[in-house]
Amino acid sequence: MKTNLSKQKVIEAASALFFQKGFHGTSVRDIAEKANVNVSLISYYFKGKQGLLEYAVTDYYEKYLDTMEEALEHYQDLHALDQLKELIFIIIQYKQSNHQFSCFIHRELSLDSVFVREMAVTYLAKENYFISRAFFSVLDKQHSSINDRNYLLMQLKGMLITPYIMHNEWKNHIIGDGSHDLFVTNYVKTIHRWLDFLVEVSGEKIAEDAHGR
Repeated sequence: MKTNLSKQKVIEAASALFFQKGFHGTSVRDIAEKANVNVSLISYYFKGKQGLLEYAVTDYYEKYLDTMEEALEHYQDLHALDQLKELIFIIIQYKQSNHQFSCFIHRELSLDSVFVREMAVTYLAKENYFISRAFFSVLDKQHSSINDRNYLLMQLKGMLITPYIMHNEWKNHIIGDGSHDLFVTNYVKTIHRWLDFLVEVSGEKIAEDAHGR
C-alpha cells in the first residue's frame, strides 16, 4: 500500500461496504478483503475503522466544499439565478459521482449522533453558508418575509439531499456511468424549473403589491 492509488482502493472499498452494510456492520477485515490489502496496512494508515471513516468523510467534504467555492467564484459574474443554477448542478454532480458515500453520509446525518454534531459544527455549516447566500441573493428583493425565505431554503436543501436519503426509490434506474450522468441532467432540470417558477411567482407578487399601492 505504497501509493495513493492503493489508499484510494481502501477508501472506495470502505465506502461501498458502509453503504451496503452500515458502519457498525462492516469490519476492518471486510474492507481489507474487498480492497485486497492486508488488515495491518489499514491499521497503519488509518489507525482502524474509525480513523478510516474520519479520513473518508474529511476527504469527501473538503473536496465538496472546494468544488462549491470554485463554482461560486467561477460564475460570480452571472446573474444571481444563473449562478445558483450552476451551483446546484455542481452539488448534484459531485454527490452523484460519489453516490454510495453520499448515501451513507446522508443516512448517518439523519441520526442524532456525535458524528452528526461534529459534521454540523464544521462542514455542514460552511455548506449551508454557500447555499443560503446564493439562494437569498435571488430572493432577497422578492420576498419580504424572512420566514418565507427560510421555508423555501429548507425546500431547496431537501431537494438536494432527497436522492441520497431515498435512493431505493430510483436505484433500479441507475445502471452504469451513463445513467448517472443522465440522472444528474434530468434531476437538476426539475430543480431549475422549481426555481424558475419561484422567481416568476415572486415577480407577479411584487407587481401586484406595487399595483395595490
